[in-house]
Amino acid sequence: MDSPSRSLFWTGFVLAGLGAVLFSAKAVVAKLLYRYGVDALDVIGFRMLLAFPFFAVIAWTQALRARRGLIQRLGWRDGLRITVLGFIGYYLSSFLDFLGLQYVTAGLERLILFLAPTFVLLISAWFLRKPIALRQWVAMALAYGGVALVFWGDLSASGDHVVLGAGFVLAAAFSYALYLIGSGELVERVTATRLTAYAMTVSTLVTMVHFFIVKGWAGLDQSWPVYGLSMIHATVNTVLPTFMIMWSVARIGAPLTAQLGLLGPVSILFLAWLFLGEPITTLQVAGTVLVAIAAVILGRRKSVPVVRMPSPAGSEAGSVRMPDGTVR
Repeated sequence: MDSPSRSLFWTGFVLAGLGAVLFSAKAVVAKLLYRYGVDALDVIGFRMLLAFPFFAVIAWTQALRARRGLIQRLGWRDGLRITVLGFIGYYLSSFLDFLGLQYVTAGLERLILFLAPTFVLLISAWFLRKPIALRQWVAMALAYGGVALVFWGDLSASGDHVVLGAGFVLAAAFSYALYLIGSGELVERVTATRLTAYAMTVSTLVTMVHFFIVKGWAGLDQSWPVYGLSMIHATVNTVLPTFMIMWSVARIGAPLTAQLGLLGPVSILFLAWLFLGEPITTLQVAGTVLVAIAAVILGRRKSVPVVRMPSPAGSEAGSVRMPDGTVR
């Protein structure tokens, strides 16, 4: 490997690892926000409101390119599907996730979200009649076993409200699995960049409608720490890692980027301990290891879909379905 290639590789390597950590750290920021008396609607509302300008600019740029004939125009059916996917994948799933974070630890939340790929397998097998291989059954058993270990530890330490919180996060993972299944064919034609920008824009509009109906303009009257943490949530934990993962795929490819995504559930244990004081227990470590092994097994499936998206230089590079189920 020559010097330029080595530099390109390590740049992509660092971008993938850091992007995975930043994505996972959103749970820590959400838990910090809850200390200021806000609720789940406040958390998602401020996150989407502050992230909206970034994704709106990208969406407008993509629409302008389509108008000039540089990329394919979208029909009304595609627009309708993007609207539905934006509602399910970036509004409903996020809202349920933040509801759950009011009751469970950040570490358990991240592990439950890693069950999304197993939901994709089960839904595909049930409705699309796609067979599940033996190694996939083994992976699902490991994943659910790992989550059960951490859940049992949280239940013993925090009480019955953990069941409610885990249920919300589980519903979030299921909702996102539906988003992944629905976006499969569309993302190949639209590209991950355009689909993400459009879906995030739709999600922001839905979130703002929900926010202002419930809270009105008075909902914006929050303390400066809430605004500061929300800005970190919107930029450092949402916009920035989205592009870091995209740039990483362009440099080191989809498979390695996906494997480095396993740093997410591992890093959240230490971040939650450092910033939230959540203990690192033996059950948490064991459960995280099992879920990580399951993600590796699922990530090496021959049938993993690969889609295309533009690299920063404008050439085509593969998008990736991450171990936690996200398409980045």
